Amino acid sequence: MTSKNQIDVSIIIARSPSEVWGSVEDIKSHTEWMKDASAIRITSESQAGEGTQFECDTKIGPFRLVDKMTITSWQVNRVMGVRHQGIVSGWGQFSLEETQSGHTVFRWAESLRFPWYLGGQFGSVIARPILRWVWNGNLRRLKAS
Repeated sequence: MTSKNQIDVSIIIARSPSEVWGSVEDIKSHTEWMKDASAIRITSESQAGEGTQFECDTKIGPFRLVDKMTITSWQVNRVMGVRHQGIVSGWGQFSLEETQSGHTVFRWAESLRFPWYLGGQFGSVIARPILRWVWNGNLRRLKAS
């Protein structure tokens, strides 16, 4: 899954993939380490796994929106993927890979499309370095948690 709008960030965390997964599998807990996520509400009966739906109140600078997402991939200790279906659309994925030393490479990839009133493709280009900066900070907080 690669696109021209894709943003990739990663970090090495000195814990096993199963320990890191334990920190991210509870979707509602993402607000503890994602500075841009102020609230998460599960909107489906399922709380975890493929098909789980949720809304995330997202804020970056002066911009506020409700991001509607559905879990599209759920491989315990390995992959969590989402489809964005709100004002901003696209996909996102966390992937966890064990290093030879037993640590985890945590990768976060997103490909987002902005509506015309948020600048469309131009808005996406402008947002890319800002989102990369925000998400790198999120990964540092996840690592410290």
